[in-house]
Amino acid sequence: MKKKFVFPVLLALLAATPCSAQGQKILRLGMIGLDTSHVIAFTEAINAKTNEHGCKVVAGYPGGSPDVASSANRVEGFTQQLREKYGLEIVDSIEQLCGKVDGVLLESVDGRPHLKQAGPVIKAGLPLFIDKPMAGSLADVIEIFRLAKQANVPCWSSSSLRYTPGAVDARSNADTGAVLGCDAYGPCSLEAHHPDLYWYGVHGVEMLFTVMGPGCKSVSRTQAKDFELVTGVWKDGRIGTFRGIRRGKSGYGATIFCEKQIVMAGEYPGYGPLVDEIIKFFKTGKIPVPAEETIEIFAFMSAADESKASGGMPVSIQELMEKARLKADPKKDNEK
Repeated sequence: MKKKFVFPVLLALLAATPCSAQGQKILRLGMIGLDTSHVIAFTEAINAKTNEHGCKVVAGYPGGSPDVASSANRVEGFTQQLREKYGLEIVDSIEQLCGKVDGVLLESVDGRPHLKQAGPVIKAGLPLFIDKPMAGSLADVIEIFRLAKQANVPCWSSSSLRYTPGAVDARSNADTGAVLGCDAYGPCSLEAHHPDLYWYGVHGVEMLFTVMGPGCKSVSRTQAKDFELVTGVWKDGRIGTFRGIRRGKSGYGATIFCEKQIVMAGEYPGYGPLVDEIIKFFKTGKIPVPAEETIEIFAFMSAADESKASGGMPVSIQELMEKARLKADPKKDNEK
């Protein structure tokens, strides 16, 4: 018989957790990586309604990456703002943070240290939300999920673009019918230390997979100085594309081709819907986005780099994921 998952926070820390005005237990949340505007936006949204939803961000570990300007130039300012305006306790280590909270948001803008930063959280048995990019490589994404599954720790990642109206419900909309294809677009600035689409293209790609679902078979890519066009062919013959924009008018959106209608994804709703899902996750331990789908999103983006290197030739998603799994866990090389 399958063992039922028990949310560790509600057992180990319930007695030490403060109560809201309504008498409900308030879950204490911590943040790792105070070098992105998300830490301010998420803290403000969560803490503004603590009594209503029963969660509060109480502590943070600054982190920061000296070789990424958008991290190094902002970590001090965001840390100070969280301490002075929102009253967060700033700690010196992730282990120290884990001892003070019931759940963790890993927010470091640089995906490369995420595997190392996630380790102590998973070891402590705390539920973990990881902001985009989930990691700096496909192998690291796979390894984080492997470690979390091994430790029976709920862990997930998502962009706020997943919850765009028209995109989030595209797969279940009876009025428009089954999704037959999607052309998504969004900003796609690059960062030297990450695969090209990981840095900003990830948000538009997340929207594409929100609409299409998993099952992409192959990826090919065309790149110009200011634009990207990445084409995925799904196993059932459907085609989905991501257009990355680095010049001219930019924004997020998608054209969705369905059996009954062709529709446009709605206006980006901001961080609110994602924050609602994060709160629900910490309160229930239920993961809203399957690990397999997130892994495939990063495989799609990694395959885009492989296709670029080969002059635009199609790259197999499955073969790429198998290589990444071996890199994440070399012991599997002996499983023949």
